[in-house]
Amino acid sequence: MLELLGLSVFGTVALKVFKKSSPNGKLTVYLGKRDFVDHLGQIDPIDGVVVVDTDYLQSKKVFGLVNTIFRYGRESDETMGLKFSKEMCLGFGQIHPSKQGTAVTPLQEKLIKKLGANAYPFFFELPSTSPTSVTLQPGSSDTGKPLGVEYDLKTWIGDSKEEKPHKRSSVSMAIRKVQYAPVEKGSRQPSAIVSKGFALTKGKINLEVTLDKDLYYHGERVTADVRVSNNSRKTVKCFKVGIIQHCEVTVVNAQFSREVASLQTKEGCPITPGASLNKQFFLTPVAGDNKKKEGVALDGRIRDEDANLASSTLLPPGDNGNNAYGIIVSYTLRVRLNCGYLGGEIEADLPFKLLHPAPGKIPLNYFPDPEIRKFAEILCE
Repeated sequence: MLELLGLSVFGTVALKVFKKSSPNGKLTVYLGKRDFVDHLGQIDPIDGVVVVDTDYLQSKKVFGLVNTIFRYGRESDETMGLKFSKEMCLGFGQIHPSKQGTAVTPLQEKLIKKLGANAYPFFFELPSTSPTSVTLQPGSSDTGKPLGVEYDLKTWIGDSKEEKPHKRSSVSMAIRKVQYAPVEKGSRQPSAIVSKGFALTKGKINLEVTLDKDLYYHGERVTADVRVSNNSRKTVKCFKVGIIQHCEVTVVNAQFSREVASLQTKEGCPITPGASLNKQFFLTPVAGDNKKKEGVALDGRIRDEDANLASSTLLPPGDNGNNAYGIIVSYTLRVRLNCGYLGGEIEADLPFKLLHPAPGKIPLNYFPDPEIRKFAEILCE
């Protein structure tokens, strides 16, 4: 069972760590965190400590590895040796006797001092191209593990690295690779202008959509300014505004989209020939409103923790995404005007980013709304 502990030094709580022991109790793993941040080119190292029962260890060794598992198809569809998953070892090492050197991180130094001589440090680095943890929400009839990208840190006791780990003397911990919003946010306001003409009639309908910024935090309200100028002989019947989540599954070159927030209104309509309308729309995309939608991408879940919608995938500067691996997530705001049965629809899409703020880095005065500011303060704790 995984435990969250507060290890104390000189009577005060110095740090919180995650602890998990093997079924036979002979091997225990300590981690300071389970979320490892991708800083676009550099990923936080995975550093922790294992505590081993030396009487049980004798001449055996302690090994560790980090796996990523990419599930892109249902287990129930697998047949005749066909598998819809890929598993890759991103890091392997012999923890004791150590072949990784003697340098320790501040976290490991504190843990070793607290846990004693049977505590041995380990250190793994993920490749810069490692995919971000993402889970696809299963359907009501789906069984088995959900599709997506997950990470697993495994440690075990054995005679050699070729030996298959025994469950009783091994520990497996789920971890995540995550991305946060950059601290410095740009001032760009995304905008799009779409015009549509009609056969056999003169004039056009012009649709202009502007967002107040291009990066939003989870739980923050997305504000869209919409301007419609009707210089045609058609009539705009109603509006539909939605936020669309786009997913690209790189291993099978598949793409799909899900609507994660929407509203439809006739307020201000009909917009008759020669008329115009300026209107603001507000949408807040949250996972709680999409619990029954199969295929919605969520932040990779660890155990029973509540999940948010998956964050937008950030790429390093100069990277066009051709070498990206995993599930690439992006968002657009879509505004659609209904011009009746013969007039059809006018549609404008505006891309934006949806991310978590880096812990402790969110500018609280960024939010004018007191309720949203309160939510932001909770995120920063």
